[in-house]
Amino acid sequence: MNFKKIVMILSGILLCSFNLYSEETPFNFLRYISNARAAALSGAVVSITNDPSVVFYNPASISTVQDKDFSVTFLKHVLDINSGNISYVRKLDDIGVVSANLVFTSNGSFDYADDKGNLSGSTFGANDLAFGFSYSNILDTNLYYGATLKFMFVSLEKYSTSAVAVDAGLLYKLKDNRTNVGLSILHAGTQLSKIGGVSENPPIDIRAGINHRLQGLPLLVNFSLHHLADETDKFVDKLKNFSLGGEFYIGKYIQLRAGYENMIRSVTASKQNKGLTGISAGLGIVTKNFNFDYAYTRYGEAAHLHRFSLALDLKQF
Repeated sequence: MNFKKIVMILSGILLCSFNLYSEETPFNFLRYISNARAAALSGAVVSITNDPSVVFYNPASISTVQDKDFSVTFLKHVLDINSGNISYVRKLDDIGVVSANLVFTSNGSFDYADDKGNLSGSTFGANDLAFGFSYSNILDTNLYYGATLKFMFVSLEKYSTSAVAVDAGLLYKLKDNRTNVGLSILHAGTQLSKIGGVSENPPIDIRAGINHRLQGLPLLVNFSLHHLADETDKFVDKLKNFSLGGEFYIGKYIQLRAGYENMIRSVTASKQNKGLTGISAGLGIVTKNFNFDYAYTRYGEAAHLHRFSLALDLKQF
């Protein structure tokens, strides 16, 4: 399969993605899953290879994992919100590649109060959880496919809801060994249990991207379109949901990263002072047995997020 065919597939998906999703749901936490490397690159990772945590963006990517087969991420969010994710990849001879992954968010505790704002002295919690199982294999020369079946649970005080969804993706590695093209459809599913009889399905997302390692310069450039299934007045408005990311290699062990996400800057930044909203940066330390990654992202003036990820080669332990 050549590059022209891949472009035709991507174009077809984009044309068919008009206004598939338009509502808020209890499962919106799925839209913010990220490890430190992905956050530093502003989410422009749908075509990244050899990274177990990219399974959350494109399940086809796990076929390219060579060494670090385990990844764990922790995020200290605003207020007392904490979240993280875990992924593990394993190659099965003559069968393909499988992965198990987990995502969690603890939204902290909330005070009970009556309709006049008087506190009762007791508290309640709110938590999000999703776990999935992925499979990937080669479809054609340099073309990989993958899918994830996942289950989600959301609880708020005495109420709870659940859902099941599927992720699917394609990853194509060009023959130059420096360029990759990725496409994924995420969170396509249905709610299993409802709150108050209201049906609220997971937030479907369509992503497409490309990356290229420059020749003669140790830089990996990443570009991605995302949220392509969101409702917009015009199709061209979808193209505003883009991310750019660069990964610069310093020697053998250090990677410096920076990114820009246009959607975050457009939605969360104030018109009077956009500042560095939408800008991200990070650092990666790469060794034989483990990788350590850090990312800083800014969501407006009040939200500065720090992520920490660790990737290991469990076969070495």
